[in-house]
Amino acid sequence: MRFRGNKQFASAVGLVLGLLCAVEAAKVNKHKPWIETTYHGIVTENDDKVLLDPPLIALDKDAPLRYAESFEVTLTEEGEICGFRIHGQNVPFEAVVLDKSTGEGVIRAKDKLDCELQKEHTFTIQAYDCGEGPDGANMKKSHKATVHIQVNDINEYSPVFKEKSYKATVIEGKKYDSILKVEAVDADCSFQFSQICNYEIVTPDVPFTIDKDGFIKNTEKLSYGKEHMYKLTVTAYDCGKNRASEDVLVKISVKPTCKPSWQGFNKRIEYEPGTGSLALFPSMHLETCDEPITSIRASIELETNHIGKGCDRDTYSEKSLHKLCGASSGTVELLPAPSSSANWTVGLPTDNGHDSDQVFEFNGTQAIKVPNGMVSTSLKDPFTISVWMRHGPGAHEKETILCNSDKTEMNRHHYSLYVHNCRLIFLLRQEPSEAENYKPAEFHWKLDQVCDKEWHHYVLNVEFPTVSVFVDGTTFEPFLVTEDYPLHASKIETQLTIGACWQGGNARMAQFFRGNLAGLIIRTGKLENKKVIDCLYTCKEGLDVQLPEEVASAIKVEFNPNQSSLTVEGDDIDAFDKVMQHISYLNSRQFPTPGIRHLRISTTVKCFNEESCVTVPDAEGYVMVLQPEEPKISLSGIDHFARSAAEFESQEGVTLFPELRIVSTITREVEADTESEAAEGADDDPTVQETVVSEEIMHNLDTCEVTVVGDELDGEHESLEVDMSQLQQRSLEMSSSNMGLVITGVNTMANYEQVLHLIRYKNWHTEALFDRKFKLVCSELNGRYISNDFKVEVNVIHTASPMEHANNAMVQPNFINPVHHASVDLSGHNLVNAHQASVVPSAATIVIVVCVSFLVFMIILGVFRIRAAHQRTMRDQENGKENEMDWDDSALTITVNPMETYEDQHSSEEEEEEEEESEDGEEEDDITSAESESSEDEEGGEPEDQQGASRQQQLEWDDSTLTY
Repeated sequence: MRFRGNKQFASAVGLVLGLLCAVEAAKVNKHKPWIETTYHGIVTENDDKVLLDPPLIALDKDAPLRYAESFEVTLTEEGEICGFRIHGQNVPFEAVVLDKSTGEGVIRAKDKLDCELQKEHTFTIQAYDCGEGPDGANMKKSHKATVHIQVNDINEYSPVFKEKSYKATVIEGKKYDSILKVEAVDADCSFQFSQICNYEIVTPDVPFTIDKDGFIKNTEKLSYGKEHMYKLTVTAYDCGKNRASEDVLVKISVKPTCKPSWQGFNKRIEYEPGTGSLALFPSMHLETCDEPITSIRASIELETNHIGKGCDRDTYSEKSLHKLCGASSGTVELLPAPSSSANWTVGLPTDNGHDSDQVFEFNGTQAIKVPNGMVSTSLKDPFTISVWMRHGPGAHEKETILCNSDKTEMNRHHYSLYVHNCRLIFLLRQEPSEAENYKPAEFHWKLDQVCDKEWHHYVLNVEFPTVSVFVDGTTFEPFLVTEDYPLHASKIETQLTIGACWQGGNARMAQFFRGNLAGLIIRTGKLENKKVIDCLYTCKEGLDVQLPEEVASAIKVEFNPNQSSLTVEGDDIDAFDKVMQHISYLNSRQFPTPGIRHLRISTTVKCFNEESCVTVPDAEGYVMVLQPEEPKISLSGIDHFARSAAEFESQEGVTLFPELRIVSTITREVEADTESEAAEGADDDPTVQETVVSEEIMHNLDTCEVTVVGDELDGEHESLEVDMSQLQQRSLEMSSSNMGLVITGVNTMANYEQVLHLIRYKNWHTEALFDRKFKLVCSELNGRYISNDFKVEVNVIHTASPMEHANNAMVQPNFINPVHHASVDLSGHNLVNAHQASVVPSAATIVIVVCVSFLVFMIILGVFRIRAAHQRTMRDQENGKENEMDWDDSALTITVNPMETYEDQHSSEEEEEEEEESEDGEEEDDITSAESESSEDEEGGEPEDQQGASRQQQLEWDDSTLTY
């Protein structure tokens, strides 16, 4: 029994021990918590709650034990979830356990989130249970799960435009698909709130619209005349309907319709003579309307065909021009300006102008004969023919420029220059020779210049058997040369003609020329120097350009020979504009020809396809050369003097212009420049005050002509002479005729003065000569500027040896002495030698001498009064006259035949006593009257003396050798 009882006890004890072991075993943490592998969450910025999908729940398999009915069911700590742990750097979230037993938890933001800073967050999370031992080793952790959290945006920002303002330019009359685009941005992070959903033009009633993308376009064609610029206010909205914080200003400028052309070009350009180079296009530029340009070519033409012989040149005689250019020897001018020494061109029509070159017109009916002996050129020696010619398409007949033909009997042409069917032909027939062989006779040149109606310069160098031609400085060889026999021997004289050819057999002109000629010259020797030919041809006006260094390599510039046109080529528009702005007009003449010079700019533009893509119209304008200040050439000096007959008959003769002065002045209007005048003008008178100022200038002269006034010079007993060596030293020439002499050549006024001082007048038979008058005229530029007529009157003083008187009563009476200081002017009065009378009785001689002496005194006194009154009138009219008459009476001796005077005044010797008594009575009356008149003259002469005080030279009567 006791054993059995022990067994039961032992079983009970074992059961209790098993339960205790089971309970202890139940407390062991065998399993890890479990969570999902991935979580997705959403959180709104500025909020901390995160909505996770799936929810955050951790599970643990360490479940609670159920005992017998006597035991309560409990959950051990090892089955609870104590927390969640987040892994990552700077994770702005935390995980919180809401229920340890169920393992439920949440994730929340630590601070407010900003979507704009970070829209998404990714990190890992891990759950751990509550099973812990003494050393914490029993805690179990779950695996790491990935958490993706998106931060939801709120519409906290408004749109902002990228630019503060917008500008655009449109061309009038055009409707655009898009003018410009405005753009706004939104700082919100979400697509919904960061996108701009709409733009709006706030400004009302404008012809523009804007789409949702910000493109602005015009709703109608714009007009520059209606509005130059539109100002629009534009706003923007995001998709959350937030309006832009600030509206933006849009400026749209309207340009006139773009037309490719030259801009900034003044059509009228004024050129003042003497100012040098003048820029023609200082502000000009080419408008290409933004076309893609690859090359530009512009041609600038200065039209001067209407000026002189094609352009402005010095208008000196052709002979003078040859000298200036270095071809002075043996030159004969065949078409000179009409003058007293060269009058064969008087009948030809001219341009009637002195501003530019004088040209002669031949209308097909006119021709002139050159005087015999003018041309002495031998055809065997080289010679040159030069001429300016303008000729158009004519008839098929020969038109002769120059012809040397038989004067009578036959019609043979020795040499001639003519035009035929637009060909220039020179005929040169050789003189008779022993060899009757064919020789070159006609030389033909086919030249377009002959018939283009433009002026051209021709130079023919003749050196038989060759002839060459220079046309405008370019040489041409004949394309055809025909031969002929030399002329037959003949004693017939030849006739040189211009404008036609003389037919000696028919005694008429033939082959008339139709056109214009000028400067026809024949000179001995060839003219091959290219510099000389270019000098004769080159214009004094033209275009010029100074290329800036920075564009010199990029732009190409070419001129034509006379610089009347140039071409500019390049591909850089800016460099091209700079070159055009440096193109200038230059006229180097001191006195240029005034008038208009037309300008034309022709432009060709090419694009990338090497074709003309832009059409630039021609730009036209003109240069107005203003009238130069015309010089006034003044000749002054002694214009009235007397010389003894012996001086006229001497070897030296009488100098006509001993104190001649040549002065040239111009008159200018200048503005008053004093400060007081300027102040007064500013306060009182808005107009500018101008003052006329006369200035002396220096320039050349080309002609001075001395002509006799009255009868022509008689070569048998009188002449005008000048020192030829002095002329040659100054490269001047002199020609003379029975009308006077002409000095020609371009030289300074000072040199002309010195030469004119040397002109002398001689007369070998002065018995019947009382006075001689001459006129001097000088001119510049072939008569363009002419001096005053300076007239000189020379009186001849006839002298005789004093006669031997019969008694001492014939000496000079003392009462004549008061006349010694009187200003008696005997100029113009011809004093002749009286014939000596026979001897008379001494008593009668005394009476006659007394009477005649008194009569002479009264005559001289009367002449003095008349002359004084005349001089007073002349001084009133010609106040300021500088040069007075020089009376030279150093050898004056006057002898009066008393018997001749006595016989003239008395009818018979029988009335002598009655006449003597009558003379005595009248003498007292006359003396009284003379004294009265003399006193009146003295009283009235004081003002006259004051007026004459300014005269530089006073008339002085020297009667120290006077004999009656």
